[in-house]
Amino acid sequence: MNVRDSRVHNYPPRWNAAPSQELLVIRRNHKAGEVSLDPLRWGLIPYWCSDPTGGRKPINAKCETVRDLPTFRDAYRRRRCIVPVDGFFEWKAIKGQKAKQPYAIAMKDGAPFGIAGIWENWKDLTSGEWTRTFAIITTDANELVADIHDRMPVILSRYDCARWLSEEPDPRDLMRPFPPELMRIWPISTRVNKPENDDPSILDPIQVTTDAA
Repeated sequence: MNVRDSRVHNYPPRWNAAPSQELLVIRRNHKAGEVSLDPLRWGLIPYWCSDPTGGRKPINAKCETVRDLPTFRDAYRRRRCIVPVDGFFEWKAIKGQKAKQPYAIAMKDGAPFGIAGIWENWKDLTSGEWTRTFAIITTDANELVADIHDRMPVILSRYDCARWLSEEPDPRDLMRPFPPELMRIWPISTRVNKPENDDPSILDPIQVTTDAA
């Protein structure tokens, strides 16, 4: 899949991405036939929203309902995207520990991968400015992730990325748990709970000695 050069040269990496931040997202312009990499804000604002300041901005959309809910369905049919990442985080309740224990999850071979998402254009009718936002799609956790959480992002194989970005209205069969044997998981510091802690040491493994609740 060829991605067109865009305005993201020297875009700084994020080690601890958080909602409301801008992240790099892969999108297809169906009219031009081009695929581009662009910064979009994490937290979906539907195009029909009259006032985005008061309502919630979903960061996730469940694969079971993304086709039907008014907030997501048009974006799912027309504006699917891919969020390229090296890993993601989930949290687990630990007996005797007040804060949940964070875990990093990535591919065993360390390769980057793509998370399925949807994106939206919202126009401020007063200023005329456009805001582009996205949400990621989740599915049931696979056997590896299920030990700490019941959901996980929809991870696309490299062979499915072009189809996800295509004009096909409902590629629902791609929204499935990723094979657990290709992934790894390890505990990390609770420093990850603060988005301002955005450096490579976030991913350093730690020892967890207490039992899960």
